[in-house]
Amino acid sequence: MVMDKIRISAVKYANTYPFIYGLKESGFEERIILETDHPADCAAKLISNRADIGLIPVASLLELRDYHIISNYCIGSNGNVRTVMLLCNCSFEELDTIYLDYRSRTSVNLVKVLAGNWWKRSFKWINTTEGFDFLNVKCNEAVVLIGDQCFGYEKKFQSGIDLSMEWKKFTGLPFVFACWTANKAIDPEFLAAFNEALKTGVNNIDAVVSSIGETGLITGPVLREYLSENIDYNLNGEKIKGLELFLSLVKKLDS
Repeated sequence: MVMDKIRISAVKYANTYPFIYGLKESGFEERIILETDHPADCAAKLISNRADIGLIPVASLLELRDYHIISNYCIGSNGNVRTVMLLCNCSFEELDTIYLDYRSRTSVNLVKVLAGNWWKRSFKWINTTEGFDFLNVKCNEAVVLIGDQCFGYEKKFQSGIDLSMEWKKFTGLPFVFACWTANKAIDPEFLAAFNEALKTGVNNIDAVVSSIGETGLITGPVLREYLSENIDYNLNGEKIKGLELFLSLVKKLDS
C-alpha cells in the first residue's frame, strides 16, 4: 500500500543526479515515495515528519531531536565544490554586507563559521527569501549562493570565493553539505538495499550524465567533471571528522 512506503525527500540539484539515477535504475524507486526539494525544504519535511528519510543540509541535524545518518553516501567535497559560492563585485577587503541564500542553512552557517574562525571578519548578515534578486547587490555587498545556478551566476560577478575550498584551507578536512538522514529507526534490510541503489548511481557517473545529464542547468562534459571532480559522495572517516567539527563550530555561533 502507498501509505506503507517510505517517504524520501532528496535535493533537486545536479549533485543528486547519481542518487536519483541509482534509485530509478535499480528499481528501488518503486518501494518509496520520492520527492525532490530545495535543501531547506528537505530538512523541513524531515523535522515535521512529512518525510521519513531526507538528504538534508548537515546544519539541520541540530534541529532534530532524534536522527540517524543511514547511508555510506553524502553530498561532500574535498576542495572546490563550485556550487556553494560567495560572489561579489569588489575586493574581499571592501565587503561589509553579505546576503544569505535562503535555500540551505548549512551554507549560511559555513560562511559564518569561516568569517569568525578563518577570515577573522565581521559582516552584516541579511537573510533572503524566495524571489530575492541575487544579482542586484551593491559594490560593498556579497551573496552566498548555492546550487546549479552558481555555474551561470559566477560569470556575472567580478570575483567569487568557493566556500568548500575555504573550509579545506581552514581545517585541512573535506566538507559534508548534506547526508542521508532518518528521523526514526528504519528496517536494516531496507537500508542495505537503499545503499546499494545509491551505489549504483555513484559508481556509474558516465551513465548518469548520458541518462539525465541534459535536463538541468549543468550539462554534458561540464556536468561529468562536476560530479566526478567537485562532488565527493563517500561518507568516510575524514568527512565524519569534518562534519563533527563543523557542527561543534555551529553550536558556538548560537552560544
